[in-house]
Amino acid sequence: MLSRIKGYFRARKEDVGDRTGGSLGKIIIVLLVVYLLVTIVLGIIWSDEPDTFSVRENTRTLANDMQREPVVGFATVSTMIRISETLLDKPGGYISNDLFPPGIWMDNMPSWEYGVLVQIRDLSRAMRQDISRSQSQSSEDRDLVIVEPQFNFDSGSWALPSTEGEYRRGISALKSYLDRLSRANQPDAQFFARADNLDSWLADLQTRLGSLSRTLGESVGKPSVQDAMTQTDNTDPLAEEIEGEEVKTPWTKRDDVFYEARGASWALLHIFKAIEVDFRSVLNDKNALTSVRQIIIELQGTQGSMWSPVILNGSGFGVLANHSLTMAAYLSRANAAIIDLRELLSRG
Repeated sequence: MLSRIKGYFRARKEDVGDRTGGSLGKIIIVLLVVYLLVTIVLGIIWSDEPDTFSVRENTRTLANDMQREPVVGFATVSTMIRISETLLDKPGGYISNDLFPPGIWMDNMPSWEYGVLVQIRDLSRAMRQDISRSQSQSSEDRDLVIVEPQFNFDSGSWALPSTEGEYRRGISALKSYLDRLSRANQPDAQFFARADNLDSWLADLQTRLGSLSRTLGESVGKPSVQDAMTQTDNTDPLAEEIEGEEVKTPWTKRDDVFYEARGASWALLHIFKAIEVDFRSVLNDKNALTSVRQIIIELQGTQGSMWSPVILNGSGFGVLANHSLTMAAYLSRANAAIIDLRELLSRG
Protein backbone atom coordinates (compact mmCIF):
# COMPACT_ATOMS: atom_id res chain seq x y z
CA MET A 1 0.00 0.00 0.00
CA LEU A 2 2.79 2.41 0.95
CA SER A 3 4.66 1.64 -2.24
CA ARG A 4 1.52 2.45 -4.28
CA ILE A 5 1.19 5.85 -2.60
CA LYS A 6 4.85 6.65 -3.28
CA GLY A 7 4.43 5.56 -6.88
CA TYR A 8 1.38 7.80 -7.29
CA PHE A 9 3.18 10.94 -6.12
CA ARG A 10 6.25 10.04 -8.18
CA ALA A 11 4.06 9.80 -11.26
CA ARG A 12 2.41 13.16 -10.54
CA LYS A 13 5.84 14.75 -10.16
CA GLU A 14 6.90 13.36 -13.54
CA ASP A 15 3.68 14.69 -15.12
CA VAL A 16 4.40 18.19 -13.82
CA GLY A 17 7.93 17.98 -15.15
CA ASP A 18 6.64 16.89 -18.58
CA ARG A 19 4.08 19.71 -18.75
CA THR A 20 6.56 22.44 -17.79
CA GLY A 21 9.30 21.03 -19.94
CA GLY A 22 11.60 20.82 -16.93
CA SER A 23 11.45 24.60 -16.50
CA LEU A 24 9.87 24.76 -13.02
CA GLY A 25 13.13 26.02 -11.56
CA LYS A 26 13.36 28.70 -14.25
CA ILE A 27 9.80 29.85 -13.49
CA ILE A 28 10.62 30.19 -9.81
CA ILE A 29 13.75 32.20 -10.62
CA VAL A 30 11.79 34.51 -12.94
CA LEU A 31 9.15 35.07 -10.27
CA LEU A 32 11.85 35.90 -7.71
CA VAL A 33 13.49 38.37 -10.09
CA VAL A 34 10.13 40.05 -10.78
CA TYR A 35 9.41 40.20 -7.04
CA LEU A 36 12.79 41.81 -6.35
CA LEU A 37 12.27 44.38 -9.13
CA VAL A 38 8.82 45.27 -7.79
CA THR A 39 10.13 45.69 -4.24
CA ILE A 40 13.01 47.86 -5.49
CA VAL A 41 10.60 50.13 -7.39
CA LEU A 42 8.29 50.31 -4.36
CA GLY A 43 11.27 51.10 -2.13
CA ILE A 44 12.20 54.05 -4.38
CA ILE A 45 8.61 55.34 -4.34
CA TRP A 46 8.23 54.87 -0.59
CA SER A 47 11.51 56.71 0.04
CA ASP A 48 10.03 59.93 -1.35
CA GLU A 49 9.43 62.33 1.55
CA PRO A 50 6.00 63.99 1.88
CA ASP A 51 5.70 67.54 0.58
CA THR A 52 5.11 70.45 2.91
CA PHE A 53 1.55 71.75 3.18
CA SER A 54 -0.07 75.11 3.88
CA VAL A 55 -0.92 75.33 7.58
CA ARG A 56 -3.38 78.17 7.07
CA GLU A 57 -5.16 76.42 4.20
CA ASN A 58 -5.31 73.18 6.19
CA THR A 59 -6.81 75.09 9.15
CA ARG A 60 -9.43 76.82 7.00
CA THR A 61 -10.38 73.60 5.24
CA LEU A 62 -10.81 71.61 8.46
CA ALA A 63 -12.76 74.45 10.10
CA ASN A 64 -15.12 74.58 7.12
CA ASP A 65 -15.57 70.79 7.14
CA MET A 66 -16.40 70.90 10.86
CA GLN A 67 -18.51 74.06 10.38
CA ARG A 68 -16.58 75.74 13.18
CA GLU A 69 -14.73 78.98 13.69
CA PRO A 70 -10.92 78.58 13.91
CA VAL A 71 -10.55 79.59 17.55
CA VAL A 72 -7.18 80.01 19.30
CA GLY A 73 -5.48 76.63 19.26
CA PHE A 74 -7.31 75.38 16.18
CA ALA A 75 -4.28 75.82 13.89
CA THR A 76 -1.89 73.99 16.23
CA VAL A 77 -4.19 71.03 16.88
CA SER A 78 -5.29 70.68 13.25
CA THR A 79 -1.64 70.83 12.16
CA MET A 80 -0.72 68.15 14.67
CA ILE A 81 -3.52 65.96 13.28
CA ARG A 82 -2.34 66.50 9.69
CA ILE A 83 1.29 65.70 10.60
CA SER A 84 0.23 62.51 12.40
CA GLU A 85 -1.99 61.36 9.54
CA THR A 86 0.79 62.05 7.04
CA LEU A 87 3.11 59.88 9.12
CA LEU A 88 0.70 56.95 8.74
CA ASP A 89 -0.86 57.56 5.31
CA LYS A 90 2.07 58.66 3.11
CA PRO A 91 3.08 56.34 0.23
CA GLY A 92 4.00 53.01 1.77
CA GLY A 93 2.26 53.91 5.02
CA TYR A 94 4.16 53.66 8.29
CA ILE A 95 7.38 51.77 7.51
CA SER A 96 9.31 51.62 10.80
CA ASN A 97 7.62 48.39 11.90
CA ASP A 98 7.62 46.58 8.54
CA LEU A 99 8.75 42.96 8.56
CA PHE A 100 8.81 42.36 4.79
CA PRO A 101 10.54 43.93 1.77
CA PRO A 102 10.92 46.64 0.79
CA GLY A 103 10.17 48.23 4.18
CA ILE A 104 12.55 46.00 6.12
CA TRP A 105 15.40 47.03 3.80
CA MET A 106 14.80 50.76 4.18
CA ASP A 107 16.47 52.85 6.87
CA ASN A 108 16.23 56.46 5.67
CA MET A 109 12.45 56.69 5.79
CA PRO A 110 12.17 55.04 9.25
CA SER A 111 14.70 57.60 10.48
CA TRP A 112 12.59 60.38 8.95
CA GLU A 113 9.50 58.93 10.63
CA TYR A 114 11.27 58.85 13.99
CA GLY A 115 12.24 62.50 13.66
CA VAL A 116 8.61 63.44 13.02
CA LEU A 117 7.38 61.19 15.82
CA VAL A 118 9.66 62.77 18.43
CA GLN A 119 8.20 66.20 17.65
CA ILE A 120 4.64 64.85 17.91
CA ARG A 121 5.49 63.29 21.27
CA ASP A 122 7.07 66.49 22.63
CA LEU A 123 4.19 68.68 21.52
CA SER A 124 1.55 66.27 22.86
CA ARG A 125 3.32 66.28 26.24
CA ALA A 126 3.45 70.10 26.27
CA MET A 127 -0.24 70.29 25.40
CA ARG A 128 -1.18 67.87 28.15
CA GLN A 129 1.04 69.37 30.86
CA ASP A 130 0.92 73.09 30.11
CA ILE A 131 -1.00 74.45 27.13
CA SER A 132 -4.40 72.92 28.01
CA ARG A 133 -4.19 73.81 31.72
CA SER A 134 -4.69 77.20 33.35
CA GLN A 135 -2.33 76.41 36.25
CA SER A 136 -0.36 73.56 37.81
CA GLN A 137 -3.26 72.53 40.08
CA SER A 138 -5.87 72.34 37.31
CA SER A 139 -7.05 68.99 35.96
CA GLU A 140 -5.69 67.44 32.79
CA ASP A 141 -7.76 67.35 29.61
CA ARG A 142 -9.44 63.97 29.24
CA ASP A 143 -8.52 63.59 25.55
CA LEU A 144 -4.93 64.76 25.88
CA VAL A 145 -4.47 62.21 28.67
CA ILE A 146 -5.03 59.64 25.91
CA VAL A 147 -3.04 61.41 23.19
CA GLU A 148 0.34 61.54 24.92
CA PRO A 149 0.71 57.84 25.88
CA GLN A 150 -0.68 56.70 22.53
CA PHE A 151 2.06 58.48 20.60
CA ASN A 152 4.66 57.21 23.06
CA PHE A 153 3.74 53.63 22.20
CA ASP A 154 6.53 51.43 20.80
CA SER A 155 7.30 52.71 17.30
CA GLY A 156 8.30 49.25 16.05
CA SER A 157 5.38 47.06 17.09
CA TRP A 158 3.99 45.10 14.15
CA ALA A 159 0.93 43.51 15.76
CA LEU A 160 -0.93 42.83 19.00
CA PRO A 161 -1.27 45.78 19.07
CA SER A 162 0.12 47.46 15.99
CA THR A 163 1.86 50.80 16.15
CA GLU A 164 -0.48 52.24 13.51
CA GLY A 165 -3.55 51.25 15.52
CA GLU A 166 -2.25 52.90 18.67
CA TYR A 167 -1.27 56.10 16.87
CA ARG A 168 -4.67 56.29 15.16
CA ARG A 169 -6.29 56.12 18.56
CA GLY A 170 -4.17 59.13 19.51
CA ILE A 171 -5.33 60.95 16.36
CA SER A 172 -8.96 60.20 17.24
CA ALA A 173 -8.42 61.68 20.71
CA LEU A 174 -6.87 64.79 19.11
CA LYS A 175 -9.92 65.18 16.88
CA SER A 176 -12.17 64.85 19.93
CA TYR A 177 -10.14 67.53 21.72
CA LEU A 178 -10.40 69.83 18.68
CA ASP A 179 -14.15 69.27 18.49
CA ARG A 180 -14.58 70.20 22.16
CA LEU A 181 -12.20 73.16 21.85
CA SER A 182 -14.06 74.72 18.92
CA ARG A 183 -17.64 74.44 20.21
CA ALA A 184 -19.22 77.85 19.74
CA ASN A 185 -21.48 78.07 22.78
CA GLN A 186 -19.91 75.80 25.39
CA PRO A 187 -16.29 74.92 24.66
CA ASP A 188 -15.36 71.89 26.74
CA ALA A 189 -11.58 72.21 26.31
CA GLN A 190 -8.94 74.91 26.77
CA PHE A 191 -5.88 76.10 24.87
CA PHE A 192 -3.91 78.76 26.75
CA ALA A 193 -1.66 80.58 24.25
CA ARG A 194 0.54 82.11 26.93
CA ALA A 195 4.23 83.02 26.86
CA ASP A 196 5.14 80.65 29.70
CA ASN A 197 3.44 77.70 28.00
CA LEU A 198 5.25 78.36 24.74
CA ASP A 199 8.57 78.83 26.55
CA SER A 200 8.20 75.48 28.32
CA TRP A 201 7.90 73.64 25.00
CA LEU A 202 10.74 75.67 23.48
CA ALA A 203 13.05 74.67 26.34
CA ASP A 204 12.63 70.99 25.43
CA LEU A 205 12.97 71.75 21.73
CA GLN A 206 16.20 73.63 22.33
CA THR A 207 17.87 70.52 23.75
CA ARG A 208 16.51 68.37 20.92
CA LEU A 209 17.95 70.59 18.21
CA GLY A 210 21.20 71.00 20.11
CA SER A 211 21.66 67.24 20.25
CA LEU A 212 20.85 66.79 16.56
CA SER A 213 23.19 69.63 15.54
CA ARG A 214 26.06 68.12 17.51
CA THR A 215 25.57 64.63 16.10
CA LEU A 216 25.37 66.02 12.57
CA GLY A 217 28.51 68.09 13.17
CA GLU A 218 30.39 65.00 14.30
CA SER A 219 30.14 63.56 10.79
CA VAL A 220 33.67 64.90 10.15
CA GLY A 221 34.93 64.13 13.65
CA LYS A 222 35.93 66.56 16.38
CA PRO A 223 37.79 66.33 19.71
CA SER A 224 35.69 65.57 22.77
CA VAL A 225 35.53 68.66 25.01
CA GLN A 226 34.59 66.61 28.06
CA ASP A 227 37.51 64.23 27.52
CA ALA A 228 39.90 67.16 27.08
CA MET A 229 38.73 68.86 30.29
CA THR A 230 39.30 65.73 32.38
CA GLN A 231 42.93 65.56 31.19
CA THR A 232 43.74 69.28 31.51
CA ASP A 233 45.73 70.55 34.50
CA ASN A 234 43.40 73.30 35.76
CA THR A 235 45.93 74.43 38.41
CA ASP A 236 48.46 75.63 35.83
CA PRO A 237 47.04 78.23 33.39
CA LEU A 238 50.17 77.94 31.20
CA ALA A 239 49.92 74.18 30.80
CA GLU A 240 49.54 72.99 27.22
CA GLU A 241 45.99 72.15 26.26
CA ILE A 242 45.29 68.48 25.64
CA GLU A 243 42.89 67.55 22.87
CA GLY A 244 40.34 64.91 23.74
CA GLU A 245 39.73 61.73 21.80
CA GLU A 246 38.09 62.32 18.44
CA VAL A 247 34.33 61.78 18.41
CA LYS A 248 32.89 60.85 15.02
CA THR A 249 29.49 59.60 13.89
CA PRO A 250 29.93 56.11 12.36
CA TRP A 251 29.58 56.22 8.58
CA THR A 252 26.78 53.64 8.78
CA LYS A 253 24.73 56.03 10.95
CA ARG A 254 25.31 59.33 9.14
CA ASP A 255 22.37 58.99 6.77
CA ASP A 256 20.11 57.88 9.66
CA VAL A 257 21.01 60.99 11.68
CA PHE A 258 20.55 63.20 8.61
CA TYR A 259 17.06 61.90 7.84
CA GLU A 260 16.02 62.00 11.49
CA ALA A 261 16.95 65.70 11.49
CA ARG A 262 15.14 66.21 8.20
CA GLY A 263 11.97 64.58 9.54
CA ALA A 264 12.10 66.60 12.76
CA SER A 265 12.60 69.80 10.74
CA TRP A 266 9.66 68.94 8.46
CA ALA A 267 7.36 68.57 11.47
CA LEU A 268 8.72 71.67 13.22
CA LEU A 269 8.30 73.80 10.11
CA HIS A 270 4.54 73.21 10.20
CA ILE A 271 4.31 73.48 13.98
CA PHE A 272 5.99 76.90 14.02
CA LYS A 273 3.70 78.12 11.24
CA ALA A 274 0.75 77.07 13.43
CA ILE A 275 2.30 78.76 16.47
CA GLU A 276 2.61 81.94 14.41
CA VAL A 277 -1.18 81.83 14.04
CA ASP A 278 -2.32 80.75 17.52
CA PHE A 279 0.27 82.66 19.57
CA ARG A 280 0.11 85.79 17.39
CA SER A 281 -1.15 88.00 20.23
CA VAL A 282 1.60 87.12 22.71
CA LEU A 283 4.27 87.20 19.99
CA ASN A 284 3.23 90.72 19.02
CA ASP A 285 3.19 91.81 22.66
CA LYS A 286 6.72 90.49 23.16
CA ASN A 287 7.99 91.75 19.77
CA ALA A 288 8.91 88.13 19.08
CA LEU A 289 7.17 87.54 15.75
CA THR A 290 10.39 88.24 13.84
CA SER A 291 12.19 85.47 15.74
CA VAL A 292 9.46 82.95 14.86
CA ARG A 293 9.69 83.89 11.20
CA GLN A 294 13.47 83.53 11.33
CA ILE A 295 13.04 80.01 12.72
CA ILE A 296 10.61 79.19 9.91
CA ILE A 297 13.09 80.44 7.27
CA GLU A 298 15.88 78.25 8.68
CA LEU A 299 13.60 75.21 8.85
CA GLN A 300 12.52 75.78 5.26
CA GLY A 301 16.19 75.55 4.29
CA THR A 302 16.38 72.01 5.71
CA GLN A 303 13.71 70.86 3.24
CA GLY A 304 15.62 71.69 0.07
CA SER A 305 15.59 69.12 -2.72
CA MET A 306 18.11 66.29 -2.41
CA TRP A 307 19.90 65.98 -5.74
CA SER A 308 22.31 63.32 -4.53
CA PRO A 309 21.13 59.68 -4.28
CA VAL A 310 23.31 59.24 -1.18
CA ILE A 311 24.26 61.43 1.80
CA LEU A 312 27.71 62.83 1.06
CA ASN A 313 30.01 63.53 3.98
CA GLY A 314 33.17 65.07 2.62
CA SER A 315 35.62 66.77 4.95
CA GLY A 316 34.74 70.21 6.29
CA PHE A 317 36.48 72.18 3.49
CA GLY A 318 37.03 69.27 1.10
CA VAL A 319 36.06 68.76 -2.53
CA LEU A 320 32.86 66.85 -1.84
CA ALA A 321 29.79 68.33 -0.20
CA ASN A 322 28.90 67.49 3.38
CA HIS A 323 25.14 67.25 3.71
CA SER A 324 25.33 66.63 7.45
CA LEU A 325 27.19 69.89 8.09
CA THR A 326 24.74 71.79 5.89
CA MET A 327 21.83 70.41 7.89
CA ALA A 328 23.65 71.16 11.15
CA ALA A 329 24.13 74.78 10.07
CA TYR A 330 20.40 75.26 9.46
CA LEU A 331 19.47 73.65 12.77
CA SER A 332 22.07 75.64 14.68
CA ARG A 333 20.72 78.91 13.29
CA ALA A 334 17.17 77.83 14.08
CA ASN A 335 18.28 76.96 17.61
CA ALA A 336 19.94 80.35 18.00
CA ALA A 337 16.67 82.00 16.96
CA ILE A 338 14.83 79.86 19.54
CA ILE A 339 17.19 81.13 22.24
CA ASP A 340 16.41 84.70 21.18
CA LEU A 341 12.71 83.90 21.16
CA ARG A 342 12.82 82.50 24.69
CA GLU A 343 14.64 85.59 25.90
CA LEU A 344 11.94 87.83 24.42
CA LEU A 345 9.16 85.72 25.91
CA SER A 346 10.71 85.92 29.39
CA ARG A 347 10.64 89.71 29.42
CA GLY A 348 7.74 91.46 31.12
